[in-house]
Amino acid sequence: MQHTSHLPWPGYALDWSNRSLRVGVGSFMTSTDNKIRILQQRQELETIAESDHSYPITKLKWSPQTTGPDLFATTGDYFRLWELVIPDDGEINGQVPLVCKATLANVRKVGGQSKEYSAPLTSFDWNKEDPSMCVTCSIDTTCTVWDINTLQAKTQLIAHDKEVFDVCFSKGTHVFGSVGQDGSVRMFDLRSLEHSTILYESSTDKQQALLRIGWNQQDPNYLATFQQDSNSLVILDTRVPAIPVTELIGHDAPLSCFQWAPHSSTHILTGGDDGQALVWDISNMGKQKHIREPLLAYTNTDEIHNCSWSQYSPDWVCLTSKTRVQSLRI
Repeated sequence: MQHTSHLPWPGYALDWSNRSLRVGVGSFMTSTDNKIRILQQRQELETIAESDHSYPITKLKWSPQTTGPDLFATTGDYFRLWELVIPDDGEINGQVPLVCKATLANVRKVGGQSKEYSAPLTSFDWNKEDPSMCVTCSIDTTCTVWDINTLQAKTQLIAHDKEVFDVCFSKGTHVFGSVGQDGSVRMFDLRSLEHSTILYESSTDKQQALLRIGWNQQDPNYLATFQQDSNSLVILDTRVPAIPVTELIGHDAPLSCFQWAPHSSTHILTGGDDGQALVWDISNMGKQKHIREPLLAYTNTDEIHNCSWSQYSPDWVCLTSKTRVQSLRI
């Protein structure tokens, strides 16, 4: 079973809500006329809210909280906090308001002094166990940890030698990882930020950039990443750094996205420029240095830009490609 929603603009940022079969999608246009749209899945994907967003949206993610205000955040030129205003009775008929609650600038602090320039943000993550905490990353080499309650930066660190492209929390409230243009996966502990651990470095002579990082939320020993222009996903074990546990090789073109299953430690979803969305079973990864056969495969007519796996209902995944959002039952 699948549902398709056609967008009037190219879709990129994508995330399922933790509260219902509701998905947020953001545009990626090289202009200052970008959009956010919220879709509710019923008999089809119905638009229930929409808002302007100046620069392209690099990441959209809903708050892990399942009670209280229905919040999500976006990154791009700024770190923005949004609320989808749900009626008191919980029933959504037609469109509902979408309100920007805060706009936070990523100002790099060097030697105690702040630069006026606010560098673009490439990604962020929301801590599942402490929803008041988010971490963002930027092309200015920094990662910044934010307190959502006070709307203030708690700490900022120079994470990489070059641009940082993605960041994510491990299970718990202290550890997060990042990847970037310098081709390294780095792990940080908020209890001891004087040091970081390099878990992996890309293997080419040119130190090929690593574009995405994702931590297994069921088993925090494992995380995944992929290189720019690579068709394989690298699975890493934090207990044995530098050497991949296995690689998932099934795409015929470069990867664009992936997400660990929210309900399983041994399943992962990948999407690529070949139009394929693949679900992998990695339960035997210790015995296979390369896994080439996915468990499930879906072929799209266009390149897949992003993917999301629903935590609210784990038999649903969502994809963006060109000007479409598709939800698939797996």
